[in-house]
Amino acid sequence: MIIDSGTRDREGTDRQAPAGLSADKDTAGSVAIVERCGLLEYRQTWERMRDITLSRAPGDPDQLWVLQHPPVYTLGLAAREQHLPRNPTHIPVIKTDRGGQITYHGPGQLIVYTLIDLRRLGIGVRKLVRKLEQSVIDLLAIYGIEGTGSEQAPGVYVKGAKVAALGLRIRNGCSYHGLSLNVDMDLTPFSSIDPCGYPGLQVSQLRELGIGEEMHVLGEQLIESLQANLWNKHRMDNQ
Repeated sequence: MIIDSGTRDREGTDRQAPAGLSADKDTAGSVAIVERCGLLEYRQTWERMRDITLSRAPGDPDQLWVLQHPPVYTLGLAAREQHLPRNPTHIPVIKTDRGGQITYHGPGQLIVYTLIDLRRLGIGVRKLVRKLEQSVIDLLAIYGIEGTGSEQAPGVYVKGAKVAALGLRIRNGCSYHGLSLNVDMDLTPFSSIDPCGYPGLQVSQLRELGIGEEMHVLGEQLIESLQANLWNKHRMDNQ
């Protein structure tokens, strides 16, 4: 098991974008910069979004990063020792600065990191959580799937099984980290943990719900839903 405390000094962090981070940037007709990043290592992505958030000026544009990670467990600020994987694993475990407890990321999971100035939007973190949940719920509705959010355990659930997790950090009135949506992935690593700190929590994914759409299509639909819910920009056609 690999434990990475993530405590490098900011002065020693490479502030250049990780390879591929700006490979596909969309600003035309968008209220936020959308970066479609492909597969990126977790730690360098986390460091980059943290540094952008800490150094951003009031007029800097918001950003949405769409990506996937190689296999990794991440521990939030509320994580405890008993939340570590129960079985021996070669999957890295990284202590991070988001809220929440432990979760798993891997290929086949759609991640959107939300670098947003909440003060400019005029909302707080609770309203942001509800809007992120609603964005996933709206996406599921396109395919005739009913999803629900949760005040007690933020995320999106279908028939009690979690399909999307949320984890955020707010610094200087701006958010980073974001949401992860299970699409078509190996769910086995979730069985070694209590997902989000809840023993016995069932985890599902879109493929198991009968949604076989390509990842990039789902990514575009989720971005559209996020922009509709966060900035009231053009509702999806069938809503």
